[in-house]
Amino acid sequence: MQARDLLNYLREGHPVAPEAINGFAKDIGNGRVTDAQAGAFAMAVCLHGLDDAARVALTLGMRDSGKVLSWDLPGKVIDKHSTGGVGDAVSLLLAPMLAAVGAYVPMISGRGLGHTGGTLDKLEAIPGVRTQFSEEQFRAIVTEVGCAIVAPTSDIAPADQRLYAVRDVTGTVRSTDLITSSILAKKLAAGLEALVLDVKTGSGAVMQDRGAARALAQALVITANGAGCPTSAIITDMSQPLLPSIGNALELADVMRAFDSGQGAMVEVAIELGTQLLVQALVFYTEKGARDRLLKCLEDGSAKAKFGRMVAAQGGPENFVDRWDDYLNIAPTYEVLAPIDGYVQAMDGTALGQIVVVLGGGRQREDDQIDHSVGLSEIAPLGTKLRCGQPMALVHCHDTKRAEGAIRAVQAAMALGSTAPILVPLILERIVG
Repeated sequence: MQARDLLNYLREGHPVAPEAINGFAKDIGNGRVTDAQAGAFAMAVCLHGLDDAARVALTLGMRDSGKVLSWDLPGKVIDKHSTGGVGDAVSLLLAPMLAAVGAYVPMISGRGLGHTGGTLDKLEAIPGVRTQFSEEQFRAIVTEVGCAIVAPTSDIAPADQRLYAVRDVTGTVRSTDLITSSILAKKLAAGLEALVLDVKTGSGAVMQDRGAARALAQALVITANGAGCPTSAIITDMSQPLLPSIGNALELADVMRAFDSGQGAMVEVAIELGTQLLVQALVFYTEKGARDRLLKCLEDGSAKAKFGRMVAAQGGPENFVDRWDDYLNIAPTYEVLAPIDGYVQAMDGTALGQIVVVLGGGRQREDDQIDHSVGLSEIAPLGTKLRCGQPMALVHCHDTKRAEGAIRAVQAAMALGSTAPILVPLILERIVG
């Protein structure tokens, strides 16, 4: 089907053969489709949507527009993906945990944009760590260590890279079908044998409405399974940051503490995701077996050791896991004091994330430089009872005037009241294929 005919069909809301959608996606990547046609396609999909078969075809077409990796390793090749939130560093914990139980995790990850942080930015808070590698280097690290967390190269799903740039300037970013295909095209290009998705909802998430989060999770699971990759998802609550900190070096410090303690919300999410993923990939046949093994790799230090080997392989210090507090640069501390007595009733997670961006710890444009040392820490969790004048969080900043503004903004973003809030479970739903 010619591009013009396909666009006419989509505009009128008529079904289009999956083969035509697949070919159009490949043509976005090879340049046969113009920017105007790509923009018209994105708008038609936003207005009328795609059925399951067409969404699978779009995903596979974008995946196949560039390099698709394949592996020959003595273990399952698996990965996870999060739709984004604040204080979410699960990937840094989970990838080495999975490697410690014998899986291989070629994690092609992203950077933060807007109020949500990026895994690559957090990892790069470690001095010397690199995230840009050739395919040969990437393969070598995954084979030797068991996991690597890297940036995508230009030949991974180029159709998605081009379509996303068009969507960004045509008001077509918020489409479940296009979001689904964009996420999965890059992940499936890594040659995965199983995938698990963490779809977040709440004030600190990208997808704040729970119904919209559920729709996205279902679309992701249906599409990935239709594309031949066993996939499931969990919907997790992000009405507060997953970690008690927001900011690259600060979150990394909390990750290192979690390796040692084996406790906290981030560990709970990592265990849930890892359990589902290992059972899907048939590494374990029961959830209990998978869960017990993941907990053991935290207890015996093997997950932490894997993280250290990954850091060293990607250019960081050989002894980072033993002396991480010496290597992480964290800005000076300013206390945020509770303005009244009360319980922490609610948080505006998006506002907290934006505070860190204003401090210099995030990007408003993709080419902004990040200050890894700034952010928020020791954020009082929901339900905490505070007295007037007690610390409710810490601001980390190099400039006193900027810190004063951040203190006021944190106080405004954390609501205090006379009654304790009703807390919801961290794991809200499971979506299985």
